[in-house]
Amino acid sequence: MGRWTHLSYEGTRHEPRPAPKGGTDVLNPSLQRQVRASLESLTSPVRLAVFTTSEGEPHTCEICDDTRQLVEELAYLSGGKITATTYDLTRDAALARVYGVDVAPAVVLLGADGKDHGIRFFGIPTGYEFATLLADIKMISGGDPGLRAETVDTLAAVTTPLHIQVFVTPTCPYCPQAVHLAHRLAFASDHVTASMVDAAEFPDLADRYDVRAVPLTIVNDVVRVEGDVPEADLVAELRGVPAGLSA
Repeated sequence: MGRWTHLSYEGTRHEPRPAPKGGTDVLNPSLQRQVRASLESLTSPVRLAVFTTSEGEPHTCEICDDTRQLVEELAYLSGGKITATTYDLTRDAALARVYGVDVAPAVVLLGADGKDHGIRFFGIPTGYEFATLLADIKMISGGDPGLRAETVDTLAAVTTPLHIQVFVTPTCPYCPQAVHLAHRLAFASDHVTASMVDAAEFPDLADRYDVRAVPLTIVNDVVRVEGDVPEADLVAELRGVPAGLSA
């Protein structure tokens, strides 16, 4: 099973998406057709900002080119509804700081007007996480995070920044729902930032947070939530973050 155990408290398995092979096309022809059909429902444009590194730079990564190709291919398949822009982590350091990006590869999802919804992918969103990327794009385009009314009310009481990190591996079938839930919370609140973090790609971060099983959700370095938990349970955990919610 590898270094990390896969945890699940609820959820449905999805068929894994193929990882990029480094060719001209990241997605195979069959998946390209599925993605093109899926993206036809987009109602407003979505922008993707990709942060990579160049060979020889201090933060050089082996999968940056594949990440860039994946995002560019999505933009192509969307028929102009998705715009992809690639930035260099070193040369565009000022912009990276604005988005809170300090490692590569990273993908930041933005609205049509460039609004930052606090949604991040650290690592390439392939395997099971490819479905999460598509779901996030549809959510931003459609403008509805699909949260319970009670959750929306709770998020309205958030008064200080909440940083949610969800550690995953591309082969974890239970991770996509945990990531998408965190991203839905971020979309619904300007005070919430939510990041998918590939534990295999960033082992130093995984060690820092003692990641032994995925998905693992960390909130403000204080709250730890193991497994794919229901929406109400995760929101309840947010109340354990000091000063995160107003009284």
